[in-house]
Formats: sequence, structure tokens, C-alpha cells
Amino acid sequence: MIRVVLVDDQQMVRAGFRMLLESQPDLVVVGEAGDGRAAVDLVRRTPCDVVLMDVRMPVLDGVAATAEVTALPDAPRVLVLTTFDLDEHAFAAIRAGAAGFLLKDAAPEDLLAAVRTVHAGDAVVAPSTTRRLLEHLAAAPSPASPPAADDPRLRDLTDREREVLVLVGRGLSNHEITVELVVAEATVKTHVSRLLAKTGSRDRVQLVVLAHETGLVGG
Repeated sequence: MIRVVLVDDQQMVRAGFRMLLESQPDLVVVGEAGDGRAAVDLVRRTPCDVVLMDVRMPVLDGVAATAEVTALPDAPRVLVLTTFDLDEHAFAAIRAGAAGFLLKDAAPEDLLAAVRTVHAGDAVVAPSTTRRLLEHLAAAPSPASPPAADDPRLRDLTDREREVLVLVGRGLSNHEITVELVVAEATVKTHVSRLLAKTGSRDRVQLVVLAHETGLVGG
């Protein structure tokens, strides 16, 4: 059973999400909060697997709440909900550790799939949004320090792992990377798994951010 916490300042929105989620045999809503501070307090005392987090809320916004939640021991996965595809707050939430973000008007089946996907350890960012994320990162100022060669997060990577990280940072899928490097897809999956472990990244979206922050791809 996947335990979900709903965080949104609109009670009717939470009610709608609760009805949808609890119509599924493998999903259960274990708590609700109307602002970011209440959400952090709730997650501290309520075991859960996934948090659906609104971005724009009173008291503590979704970005700050995401940062606090993902810093907790055995932190749940956070899926950020936003009204706008090009929401700077959503990008900031990804930097803060969110597993991705979804538009509030997404189809019900997409929301259900997203909850299951982040629970499984993967990231949820639609292809169109991934492109916007890459454009956003590319437009950001280049990191002042440290240079990629000296960044401690990259120090243990092999040459091939760096090569794969660059391609992930450019938004390529595993299949596209297999074509680019002429290797088996299982090999690419292994490289991505090792990149996640060695860099301490939570998911593929965090690898994209890392590739840009360290200057391997960019901007």
C-alpha cells in the first residue's frame, strides 16, 4: 500500500485528490495539510511514502516545505503540483529535492501513474517540462565554483559515467543514450544507477540539475 499525504491550501482540491487516490486499491491518504509548515509537522509524525505538494501556499511555501521534508530521515518522495507549466517555484522545488512536478489539471490517470512512479524511485517530469527545465538551467548563470573537474560529486566517476551524465543532462532517454554510445540498454541502466549512487542524486531529474550545476552541460 502506498501511503500519500496531500498538501494544498484549498480544501476542495484536497478532497478531489483524496477521492481519486482512495478509489485505487494500492493507494491510501494518511493525512492532509493546508500549508507547508503544517505539512512538515505532519510528515514528521506520520509515516508516508509520497507527498503531493502544492507550490504556492501560505505560512511556508511548497519549495521550503519540500526542502525540509526531503531532509528528514527516511524522507518520502515529493511530487510538486503546480498550476503553471513554467513555474519558477516548481523548478526551485526540484532543486530542493522534489521527484518532479505535475500540472494540477493533469488527467486522473496521469496523477495516479505519477504517484506510483515516484514511489518506485523514478522521477516524473513530462518531456515538454524537461525541455523547459533544461532551458531554465541553461539560462541560469554558470556556477562560480567548483569547476566540474574538481567537484567532489564527480570525483569518483569513470570517464564513461561522465559521458552518460552529460547525455542525461542533455535530456536524452536511456534508449537515446544506447543509440548515441552504441551499447546495450541494460548497460546504460547500470551506468545511470551507478551515477545516482556515486553522486547521491535522488533520481534522474537531480542528475540533470547536477550536470548543469557542475558545468558538464550548459549554460
